[in-house]
Amino acid sequence: MSNKLFVGNLSFDTTENDLQDAFAAHGTVTETNLMMDRTTGRPRGFAFVTMSSAEEAQKAIAAMNGSQLSGRALTVNVAKPREERPSGGRREYGSGGGGARSRY
Repeated sequence: MSNKLFVGNLSFDTTENDLQDAFAAHGTVTETNLMMDRTTGRPRGFAFVTMSSAEEAQKAIAAMNGSQLSGRALTVNVAKPREERPSGGRREYGSGGGGARSRY
């Protein structure tokens, strides 16, 4: 099991320090990463918390999933690896030409 946790349903007022304090009660927190919106600079409502061991991560999930933080019931589970997404740029929408159609 991984020691990196996904934490969802966060209040937009929650800070990385709030997460650090809440999860530290269940083990050693090695990293917190609050996801921010690139355009607005506001929190996106989820974060990743890394615990020092898989056992501590499991304890944190058991204790924190469904618990209240800043008036919101948290969703806490093991973080899944990021899915590969196609990068920006040209998109392929099918084969073939475009342009004017021939009448012949």
